[in-house]
Amino acid sequence: MTDNTSPNRVFKIGAQTIQADESMAHLENEQVRAVLKRIYPEVAHAAIRETTLEDGTIAVIFTSVPGRKG
Repeated sequence: MTDNTSPNRVFKIGAQTIQADESMAHLENEQVRAVLKRIYPEVAHAAIRETTLEDGTIAVIFTSVPGRKG
């Protein structure tokens, strides 16, 4: 039996889209960032934007923030 109390989430990093599974269902966005930055180091300092898609899915978008090069 599935729990329909929380909407589906997807995480977008550049062109990559990751569908949230049961292990991510209870995690906040910052906790997901901590998990994903091991594989996608660019999310460590990325801005997080959350939007709801037409089908009700929540899209969490990690956008790279330009940094200084010195």
